[in-house]
Amino acid sequence: MTDRDRLALLLAPALVILGGLFLTGLGLTFLRSLHYAPALGETAPNLSAYSAVLTSPGFLKSLAFSLWIATASTLLAAALALAAALLLRQGFPGRALIGFLIQLNLTIPHIVGAVGLLYLISQSGAFARLAFAAGLISGPQDFPALTHDPYALGIILLYVWKETPFITLILLANLQTLGEDHEATARTLGATRWQAFRHVLLPMLMPALAAASALVFAFAFGAYEVPLVLGAHAPKALPILAWQAWTDTDLATRPEAMAMAVIIALIGLATLLLYARLLGVRDAR
Repeated sequence: MTDRDRLALLLAPALVILGGLFLTGLGLTFLRSLHYAPALGETAPNLSAYSAVLTSPGFLKSLAFSLWIATASTLLAAALALAAALLLRQGFPGRALIGFLIQLNLTIPHIVGAVGLLYLISQSGAFARLAFAAGLISGPQDFPALTHDPYALGIILLYVWKETPFITLILLANLQTLGEDHEATARTLGATRWQAFRHVLLPMLMPALAAASALVFAFAFGAYEVPLVLGAHAPKALPILAWQAWTDTDLATRPEAMAMAVIIALIGLATLLLYARLLGVRDAR
């Protein structure tokens, strides 16, 4: 038995339980989105919920808004994480403290960070009050709208703050595995430091960076707690729209909420499949 087979056997019980729960929940959600619920007397599946959702202007705006949040957060977090990993790879005073703070960040729940950010940078938050006390603004309304704004600046800031350490730790682990031999070889062959990074180190880091970025994108696109705390009333993130449809007193909106949940799951799955596809093409080369 190989090490891979042994690892698969060890992980099998947890994967069966988690996969079974996830697939069962997703399957029931999909059936309910088709108006199929025998317990409620609905036994004729149809796509009316998807038709209503996809033709709704509010849905399209929310979809674009969520894609903007996920894309901007992922790109910024990936860029900062790459820079942080390359910096922490070097030895300098305070490196251990910075590494500890990065790991400590991972223990803070997103909702806690969102509430903390709300108290700090909202127009009635601590920074606004300090700016008013210093005479920099004449009132809270003069402080920049960094939360509940139509550009989702607060949401993106929170995701960047939370996901940068996650990607950084993945890249640091990858850098430790790679070592510095490849770069040193390139430098001895006449490559500059930038050329060694651009043509040697970065391509070797890309699989790990892409994998972490795909996970961050899928999470940022599908999470609802941060947009709920920091998001504007309009446009709303797609998960918020789905949650509101689910909690609406009109039970007729439940299938539409399920349809939006399925669409969110499919987009997240498509992101991961795209990464796997790109990785397969790269390995084939």
